Amino acid sequence: MNEHDAAELIGGAIPRGAGVWADLGAGDGTFTRVLVERIGPGGRIYAVDRDARAMAALERWRTKGAANVIAVVADFSRPFDFPGLGDGMLDGMLFANVLHFVRDAGAVLSRLAMRLRPGGRVVVVEYDRRRASRWVPFPIPPVRLPAMATAAGLSTPVITATRPSAYGGDLYVATADRLGAAGAP
Repeated sequence: MNEHDAAELIGGAIPRGAGVWADLGAGDGTFTRVLVERIGPGGRIYAVDRDARAMAALERWRTKGAANVIAVVADFSRPFDFPGLGDGMLDGMLFANVLHFVRDAGAVLSRLAMRLRPGGRVVVVEYDRRRASRWVPFPIPPVRLPAMATAAGLSTPVITATRPSAYGGDLYVATADRLGAAGAP
């Protein structure tokens, strides 16, 4: 997927304006670059991936002008730190085509959602596929997402976009917001 396609896919899910976001499982940074455009120069984006070479490439890109991107070499499915965030909270998290690689995606989502401020947004891009495959070992069909979101303290997910996948089936984009103390986003 190129940046244009990624921007069309998640454009309706990512609010414009500054904020602190994390692109979890950022890979080569296609969606990270879209986040940079969406949140603008006043925002900050943590691009997290266990692939050190991909993060080094994002770091080189960052030094050419995307100063608001912080490359973090880490496996998002395990505990890690967001450098410089301390006890601060994130405004949003993007999981683009990555949760299906995690055996217990619900537990990982719950742990990471705790780093969101109340009202903070989670954006999930996944395949609407029911059977596991080598490329999607732990599928997350849209019907499974509401239970995962509830367990993570998030609002009921809303599907904001779908499109056919080049690999068969469809991709979907869903958003859910972290609930506050009274159960409201």
